[in-house]
Amino acid sequence: MLHKLFPFLIWLPLAKKSWKDDLIAGLTGTIIVIPQAVAFAIIAGLPPVYGFYTAMITPVIAALFGSSYHLISGPTTAISIVVFATVSEMADATTDIENYVALTLVLTSMAGLIQFAMGMARMGKLVNFVSHSVIIGFTAGAGVLIAFKQLQHVFGLDVERGSSFYMILKTIITNIDQTNWYVFAVAMGTMLIAIIVKNFIKPLSRFYMLIAMVLGSILAYFLGGEANGIENVGNIPSNLPPFRIPAFSTTNIQELSTGALTLALLGLIEAVAIARSIALSSHQRIDGNQEFKGQGLSNIIASFFSSYMGSGSFTRSGVNYQAGAKTPMSAVFAAIFLMVVLLLFSQYASFLPKSAMGGIILLVGYNLIDFHHIQQVVKSSGRELIVLGTTLFGALFFELETALFSGIGLSLFFYLEKTAKPNIAILGTTKTHRFINVIRDPDVKECPQLKIVRIDGSIYFGALEVVSEFFANLYEKGDVKHVLIVAKGINFIDLAGATWLSYEAKKWQDNGGGMYFSGLKIVSQQILKKGGFRDDIGEENFYVDKPTAITEIFAKLDKNICENCKVRIFHEC
Repeated sequence: MLHKLFPFLIWLPLAKKSWKDDLIAGLTGTIIVIPQAVAFAIIAGLPPVYGFYTAMITPVIAALFGSSYHLISGPTTAISIVVFATVSEMADATTDIENYVALTLVLTSMAGLIQFAMGMARMGKLVNFVSHSVIIGFTAGAGVLIAFKQLQHVFGLDVERGSSFYMILKTIITNIDQTNWYVFAVAMGTMLIAIIVKNFIKPLSRFYMLIAMVLGSILAYFLGGEANGIENVGNIPSNLPPFRIPAFSTTNIQELSTGALTLALLGLIEAVAIARSIALSSHQRIDGNQEFKGQGLSNIIASFFSSYMGSGSFTRSGVNYQAGAKTPMSAVFAAIFLMVVLLLFSQYASFLPKSAMGGIILLVGYNLIDFHHIQQVVKSSGRELIVLGTTLFGALFFELETALFSGIGLSLFFYLEKTAKPNIAILGTTKTHRFINVIRDPDVKECPQLKIVRIDGSIYFGALEVVSEFFANLYEKGDVKHVLIVAKGINFIDLAGATWLSYEAKKWQDNGGGMYFSGLKIVSQQILKKGGFRDDIGEENFYVDKPTAITEIFAKLDKNICENCKVRIFHEC
């Protein structure tokens, strides 16, 4: 029981043996998170220090109460941009920073409560209903927005905060002649350094952001710094995360509720997907419900320590695993090291140029666009392309939560539409007595008294119109009185489907024939048994396999017709 309440009790004994490996992994993670914490906080519209706070508190709680040994939580790109999109509707991060921060903490706490509640309700499998195309489209849209919102820092131009990507582009194009070329040189130089280190200097590739930021800062210094309009990030307080109670109010809760739900779902999708991805290599079993609880608690507690919304980070989680981490203790070590950095070295971070950060974030936004999988979607499925395109379009032109929910809704609609049209085939036999779809071979023969029908799909309320129409047409033709359903492909039958089957079977029986089933799966028979529908249909009309069914049904056929039949497709004929 204690292990369920405190999952860290499971791995804590292991940490005593692996603490050196976890220590090294934690130190590596600290080096990586420093530039990310600053960058993501800026994306969220917050002072850089809040990125440090989030990278300290969130990963520790998530590690202690999650199920993954390697997942590192904290500030992420997509979460940061949704935070900005949500809170900026209620407060200006430039002129009203106190209120902006207060609303951000409320939003974080609300999202955490939703996540924890979903975990307690054992809703961990819900993330499986968010299609891959939705995630690709959403992250691509977020990447484009991130990139566009950094263009002002790349060109050294003033862009009204909260502007759409279209307005940003228009502003940049209109005022391109006012570009500060010193700022532009620092941004492009930093981005170029990051690209070179990441792609061509493999031993240092995991530290590409940190190296690029350091060298970009040096470049800004030699180009004259603030004297030539190259602004710095500014002062970063050298203190630990202060305790503050989120400013809950009825108004705040109402206005932030939609954004909180979006963040909760997005955060869970990110975290569970990353945890499962790494688990494929580490051979660890991931408990989705426990991850929901861990992510929820991390955001609830973090919101009381001046931290904004966090989730699983693929970059930091991947590095953590590759660095040799054995237990979640690596996340604890990383947080401790980051605290030391904030207390002793924060003054150096204040000299980071905004243009250098802009170049890094521009690259981050670009890397969010998964061109490989987008190309796959384009080539493979028109419906998935519509889902991806809708989500991407929604992210660019509407609210991010609208984009996410629209994509999810559309993908579910396409899924239901597909399942509502199960494949139904009439089977005939070849000369070798093989049963195949009659439309595949014009030479196949059918029994004049028995229709053999194969159904591939579920018989549920959404599919009843198609299935019932097929059998109604079959019945109305009146050329056969017996129908055998080859049911191996029926995966699920709901109450509506069971009721219809009972009615349909009785109709065929009243007509002097019958409806029979072969190979119906146990899981599909459950509702028929529990609801008494199997008894209504007749226990004797269910057969283990097709040969047994044909043998038994053959005995019920009109022998006068059989004597004059020239088809003789069954062995019994």
